[in-house]
Amino acid sequence: MTKAKKLFIKTYGCQMNVYDSERMAEALGAEGYSQTDDQSQADMVLLNTCHIREKAAEKVYSDIGRLRAFKQENPNLKIAVAGCVAQAEGAEIMRRMPLVDLVVGPQAYHRLPDMMRRVDQGERAIDTDFPPEDKFDHLPKIRAKAAPTAFLTVQEGCDKFCAFCVVPYTRGAEVSRPPARLLSEARALVDRGVRDITLLGQNVNAYHGEGPDGAWGLARLIRELAKIDELARIRYTTSHPNDMQDDLIAAHGDVPQLMPYLHLPVQSGSDRILKAMNRKHTARMYLTLVDRIRAVRPDILLSGDFIVGFPGETDADFEATLDLVRQVNYGMAYSFKYSARPGTPAADRAPVAAEIADSRLQRLQALVTEQQRACQTAMIGREVNVLYEKPGRMPGQMSGKSDHLHAVHVQDTDGKPGDMVRVQIIEASTNSLAGRLI
Repeated sequence: MTKAKKLFIKTYGCQMNVYDSERMAEALGAEGYSQTDDQSQADMVLLNTCHIREKAAEKVYSDIGRLRAFKQENPNLKIAVAGCVAQAEGAEIMRRMPLVDLVVGPQAYHRLPDMMRRVDQGERAIDTDFPPEDKFDHLPKIRAKAAPTAFLTVQEGCDKFCAFCVVPYTRGAEVSRPPARLLSEARALVDRGVRDITLLGQNVNAYHGEGPDGAWGLARLIRELAKIDELARIRYTTSHPNDMQDDLIAAHGDVPQLMPYLHLPVQSGSDRILKAMNRKHTARMYLTLVDRIRAVRPDILLSGDFIVGFPGETDADFEATLDLVRQVNYGMAYSFKYSARPGTPAADRAPVAAEIADSRLQRLQALVTEQQRACQTAMIGREVNVLYEKPGRMPGQMSGKSDHLHAVHVQDTDGKPGDMVRVQIIEASTNSLAGRLI
């Protein structure tokens, strides 16, 4: 009897990578690999990488280096690098790291089974092409993992070319999947117990899938998904302010399954910096958009992304960012110090001094944390729906998410993943809530 092969996947970065890792696991599952959480027991280690954050490539090289000892103990261990670092530096990875057997870009991972067959024959395989075929057509149709929540990639790539961003170069141009396939995949997920689906895309609200009656926008897709019985919640991420069309804004007001949470990155509150970033919107345009969204869904929780220390950012530019944050009043936000990505338009511009950027980041994060705490505290006494995802850390506790994407812990000895319960919030911390069953 052939020994089952074990696959260990380490996923870096965004939710898109989480989805991609699941699909790669399914593709390799058809080749006899089953997933393991124990790296030391793996026959194959796959690093699904992200190129967004500072020193991303260096971290990947360090992680590969740490695998050398595992490969010495098990010469048959296969090491694969996937994702955006693989796309950007595939040839360099193969040159610098002879212990790597396989490098595959994010648009080519449907070819993993064929690449693994070549590796099994003693080759080293690399594929960082942008193939003409739709990779989703070549992946297994049955999802291997059941859970109450799931991601569903509807769009990939980006045409915006923000000056700081590497995504257009590592993920390619915007491509939208046909709505019929998405509806079919969503129904299959729901049939297996999924009740909460997050639609994914690098620029998800630019979705323009070709349907039988012409192109569908994201709002049309959401309205059709909402017709699926037992699909209780729909979310989407990540959005660009310039693609928040009227029908999508309206959907937030009249599609009950579309949750009152929206991640809407702005990056800066300074029009001068926004222009330098090639964002193609102003702070006033963004604030007006926020007002329109809140007019149709007053209880919506907004989150955002911010970059501080972008080349040329002055004290006045940074103060404009703080002012925008105060006006929006975010429920949560992600903020980062600018770091150059090789090959992007901003990479050669003179950076802001590190100590100034650090100081600005601390001030911004303090303001965002203050707003997040206030948002969490305001939930005390309110009744919310919670979808259980897993047991909590305490005995008899279940953990799940509210409609607003807050993490909520509930004492419920009879609860199980997939249950939707009504609770009253009784306690708040910065990152989670505690609820009591009603």
